[in-house]
Amino acid sequence: MIDRIRNLKIVKQLKDAISPKLRWLNYANHSADKTSAEYIEMVSGVEDIQTNSDERRLEAMVREQLKEEFPNIENMKSYELLVDAVMHNLKKKQLQATDNYKFE
Repeated sequence: MIDRIRNLKIVKQLKDAISPKLRWLNYANHSADKTSAEYIEMVSGVEDIQTNSDERRLEAMVREQLKEEFPNIENMKSYELLVDAVMHNLKKKQLQATDNYKFE
């Protein structure tokens, strides 16, 4: 009987219509950082955002390049700070390049 109710068209439509609202209310009850990936995933329902995956890929490339150029650097205390600084510089240059680009 319950399986029949789940298969009804109106129940499916209600589920699709209410689902985003429920996700929003569920997240609104939690007080979390609104710039986090969990927030974006909860509100949008999208598992992985392209910009986040691109950034993670770029960070992995930076880490690999640093390890290649400086052996055993990952064991040093300043390794994470160095990775952060390189990522910051790359993002800064990317923003400067887009600021100088004139859209027509």
